[in-house]
Amino acid sequence: MIDIKTIKEAEVLTMNVVGDVDASSSIELDTALQAAIESKEEKILVDCTNLNYISSAGLGVFMSYIQDIKANDIKMVICGLNEKVFNVFEILGLHQLLTIKTTKEEAKSHLGEV
Repeated sequence: MIDIKTIKEAEVLTMNVVGDVDASSSIELDTALQAAIESKEEKILVDCTNLNYISSAGLGVFMSYIQDIKANDIKMVICGLNEKVFNVFEILGLHQLLTIKTTKEEAKSHLGEV
């Protein structure tokens, strides 16, 4: 079960991801990211502070948008990953392809610097 709340603050679209992203709920994550990209958001912050678990399907969602993010010159930062979830990103090398920050403050700072 996943809950995604999207909030626009200044120039940054923040997506708060709560719960577990598995094969069935990854569709909601996909829909939210697709909507952000299609609406031409320039700065996206994905706050995963309350994300408990992510499956390969959830990781696949992030992987599927890497090209779109680069092609549309979107600055996207993921933050707040717990150790278990971060390890999954790290094992697959996604921490090298996506910008991941420890805290929301670091993520906001990074988006402001870009």
